[in-house]
This record gives sequence, C-alpha cells and structure tokens, in this order.
Amino acid sequence: MRTRRTLVLNWTIPVVTLVAWEVLGRLGALPQYLSVPSEIAAAFWEIAVSGELWGALAASIWRVSAGFALGTAAGVVVGLGAGLVPSVRRFFDPLVSFLFPIPKIAFLPVVLLLFGLGHASKISIIAFSVFFPVFVAARHAVLSINPLLVWAARNMGTPPPTVFFRVIVPAAAPELFSGIRIGLAHAFIVLFAAELTGSKVGLANIISYGEEWVRFDLMFAGIVCFAALGFLADRILMAVRRRVLRGQLIGTEEQAA
Repeated sequence: MRTRRTLVLNWTIPVVTLVAWEVLGRLGALPQYLSVPSEIAAAFWEIAVSGELWGALAASIWRVSAGFALGTAAGVVVGLGAGLVPSVRRFFDPLVSFLFPIPKIAFLPVVLLLFGLGHASKISIIAFSVFFPVFVAARHAVLSINPLLVWAARNMGTPPPTVFFRVIVPAAAPELFSGIRIGLAHAFIVLFAAELTGSKVGLANIISYGEEWVRFDLMFAGIVCFAALGFLADRILMAVRRRVLRGQLIGTEEQAA
C-alpha cells in the first residue's frame, strides 16, 4: 500500500508541475525564454522528423559509451592495483591528487591537437574524466575490506587468484559501483563541453544551434534529451548493480526499496 502511494506521489508531482508551467506560460506569467512544455515537445518533434535528433543521439551515445567504458576499465584496474600493491599506490596517489582537482575539460585543447576533431578526442577526454572517480573508489574499496575475510581465505589454502576474484572483488564491489556511478555523471558533463568544440553533430550541437538562433524551445528540447539519456544510463547501471550485488543487498534498506 505504501509503495503504491509513493509511486502515485512520485508521478503526481511532475505532472502537476508541467501543467502549472504550461498554464502560467500561456497566461504570460513566465519569462518568454522559459518555453512551455508544448513548445518544447513541438521542437522535439521537429528535430525528430528531420532526422537531426537521431544522428545527434547516435553520435553522443557512441562517445559517452566508449569513453565511459574505457575510463571505467582503466580506473578499476589501476585502482584495484593501487589498493593491493603499495608500490603502485605510491606511484599513482600523488599523480591523482595533482590531476583530480583540475577541470578535465581544460585538457581538451591538448586532446584536440593529439586526436583531431573527430570522435577520438571526445572519447579520450571523457575516459580521462571518468578514470579519476573510479580509481579513487576502487582504491578506497580495496583498502576498506575487512582483512579477516582475506586472512580466512588464505588460511584455508585458497589460491591468490581465487582470493582476488571471490573475496576481494565482491567485497569491494558496493563501493566500486558508487565510484562508477559518479564517473557516469562526469562522462555526460564532459560530453556536453567536448561537443561544443569542433563537433558538427551531437546533442550539444542542438542546444548550441538553439542558442545561436534564439530558439529557446530547441535549447530545452536538447536539454531534455540530455537528461533523458543520462537518466536511462543511470537506471541501466543501477539495474546491473542490483544484479551483481543481489546477495549482498538482502536485508538492507536498498533491497526493501
């Protein structure tokens, strides 16, 4: 009963907000640049019919998917290595501490010189941005593992590869997924900034085009597409997380929710 009531409430608030936004906009109570939902929907239909939306979506999805996958893989491998091997940790800790606070988009001019204006530069800067939060989460996750788990496995004669894959990785997985989720958000933020430089196709180009021609409805349509794509990616990641951590979530508040 409570779940159904919560679901109805979660849908009621956005619907009421959209209706109020539409009515107030039609009555002239809102600024002109704040396009009402019907105008945004019309702009969305316009770019969908013209085919511009699908090309932009395909390009953006490819860039963010490839960059996120590469950055996550590198962050997980290096982060786990830093957590397990002190020499790797001593090498990467100062480097990450130095580079992490720098806005990654500041490296875009260098990346453009190295990889050109195509997909490679966008994918590279996204992967570079995703690497850092995933590395920090993986490193901290390994160092936070209860040593009794590892000692018990070793005392029973478990081979080191089995200890790594059956004890260390599962124990580090919950915190590791938190870092991956943060990395996913970073990927979309950097994607937008990267597509504004030297890119002829992408969701950011739709927003930029709307700004150039004072099409606020088109700008909002692009923003909604970005939000929907990011939301869908986050839901997919959370579904994978629930599947992977199914046994560890039993009896927790998250499993009940």
